[in-house]
Amino acid sequence: MSSHDLPRPDYAARRRRLMERLPDGVAIVPTATEKSRNADVHYPFRPDSDFWYLTGFAEPEALLVLVPGHPDGEEWLFCRPRDPEREIWDGRRAGLEGARELCGIQQTRSIVELDSLLPELLQNRELLCAPLGRSADFDARLMLWRNQARSRSRAGIRYPQELVDLGFLLHEMRVIKDPVELEHLRAAVGISAAGHRHGMRVCRPGMTEYQLQAEIEFVFQRLGARSVAYPSIVGGGPNACILHYTENRDALADGDLVLVDAGAEYGNYAGDITRSYPVNGVFSPAQREVYALVLASQKAAIAALAPGRSVADYHEAAVAVLVDGLRDLKILSESREAILEQGLYRSFYMHRTGHWLGLDVHDAGSYRQRDGNWRMLEPGMVVTVEPGLYFSPENPACPERYRGIGIRIEDDCLITAEGVEVLSAAAPKEIDEIEALMALGG
Repeated sequence: MSSHDLPRPDYAARRRRLMERLPDGVAIVPTATEKSRNADVHYPFRPDSDFWYLTGFAEPEALLVLVPGHPDGEEWLFCRPRDPEREIWDGRRAGLEGARELCGIQQTRSIVELDSLLPELLQNRELLCAPLGRSADFDARLMLWRNQARSRSRAGIRYPQELVDLGFLLHEMRVIKDPVELEHLRAAVGISAAGHRHGMRVCRPGMTEYQLQAEIEFVFQRLGARSVAYPSIVGGGPNACILHYTENRDALADGDLVLVDAGAEYGNYAGDITRSYPVNGVFSPAQREVYALVLASQKAAIAALAPGRSVADYHEAAVAVLVDGLRDLKILSESREAILEQGLYRSFYMHRTGHWLGLDVHDAGSYRQRDGNWRMLEPGMVVTVEPGLYFSPENPACPERYRGIGIRIEDDCLITAEGVEVLSAAAPKEIDEIEALMALGG
């Protein structure tokens, strides 16, 4: 599979929607900068998500400027020109003509013209919209361009008086996925689920965490995902109690559980799935008790997803089930009200139940309304649902029976007009399904 097999988003329509929100303004959207890994080696380049959302242009050293109503063109893309010598070393470039054809932007200029042309594009604009506070270097250049535009104010030239963070306007667009985005997300999540199924089949005692990681990520790449959406977490035994464990270096022991939080990135969209399962393929009684509780809490959270429900409702639904279960297992003895009021469950469940998912694994969009209340869910939103319980050996409140057990179950869910669609349903999570799949072996 290739991301080219999927329909191409209507980037021009997205740019028009953004420009409608700044009729007398200008938006400046840079892509990401290349990052040095060491010496002459760079990390693989990935475009900035906001920039990609508006252009679909994958090269570094690029910047989009939107100037509604400008007589010379409303859309300007600055990028690298063709350079046959550099392309021998670093790979092909689209160049100005290629970028024009790819992005549908008529005004494509060399990135070396940016400093000379940008101040002119700011003239007679009231509002300047750009990503603020993310990069000190970009902020400094932004102020330089604005100051150069201001230097002509004595000649009657206006310059932007108001600065607005790009996310304030753009991220509310990104939080609702369009049909083409959903196809890309379904592909990313489907590949992610396939990797998890393979991981369950090949997992065995004595394998290292990084070997299991390699098996899962091999499937991601074989199915067309050139990158993971985030560093994979593969934690066996007590390592599963470290929420962002990424060392992935220890051996997987017979009798332990392994927590795998891994997602493929496909067409720059992220999958994000977590599954927890026994290294030897069979849940012990204690593991089964905790797993059943986490699964019940996850199902309650998914049932709370629907248009018009608060984005906080599904977290509260998961917590309610976890609290009752912790009391039933005699792990907490206080009253239900006291546990919730004092947050006593947070010794074992310390994170919220989910987040937005899209171009970023923790995707753009506000969780609260302007009045401070939690926002309502709407069709087209995609969230993760990922409750868990973590009984770290270093936590003296953990009963001996459950010590070293860490379990998280995470699915990717689309809010629909009817309720919810679990995009990651192909990754088994029922106890009998997991044990049956693991019994098949690799």
